[in-house]
Amino acid sequence: MNGLDRRWNQCKKRIMKVDNIYVPEVFFTNNCLTGENVVKSTRLLGDLDGVFQDKDAFEQMDRDQIIYQVSSFLPVVENTPGGLFMGITLLYPGKVGQEFFMTKGHFHTNSNRAEFYWGVEGEGMLILMDEQRNVWAERMFPGSLHYIPGKVAHRVANIGYQKLVFSACWPSDAGHDYATIAAEGFARSLMDVNGVPTLL
Repeated sequence: MNGLDRRWNQCKKRIMKVDNIYVPEVFFTNNCLTGENVVKSTRLLGDLDGVFQDKDAFEQMDRDQIIYQVSSFLPVVENTPGGLFMGITLLYPGKVGQEFFMTKGHFHTNSNRAEFYWGVEGEGMLILMDEQRNVWAERMFPGSLHYIPGKVAHRVANIGYQKLVFSACWPSDAGHDYATIAAEGFARSLMDVNGVPTLL
């Protein structure tokens, strides 16, 4: 338990319920979520084996390097119809060869489930691919809002020099299909071409 969690628990003990008014049990900060029913995970470079195009560059890098960290608020059991999950991702800057650091990417297991992403801090690119393997991208920045339709795979790349922080909200019965992307990848890659993020 970190310092913020301890202070919050102490604070809750001092708060009395008045007229059915409650204090939320989860905090939203720029970089993560903190509180009850929050699950945190870290993706290392080694967890992204097979994601990047430049295999030689990948093999020369430290596989224990942190690429991104995720904290997710899961207030209901996964696969519960009608619920919502919310998460925050911190994606560090960097490249493998000329390809920007990015998340693994996934479809939803229940493929017709949609999702919202929004930018909190930094510069990024939301990369999207439909089931016909058409690929396009949307720029991410603080305040940008992105609707991801069902049956569209999605991943995010950090195209800046600072950390990229973005948040997401998705149905609790959406599920994550990482296997399809692991097996088939995205049809195009986001590369740094003379300093310009370019889909190739």
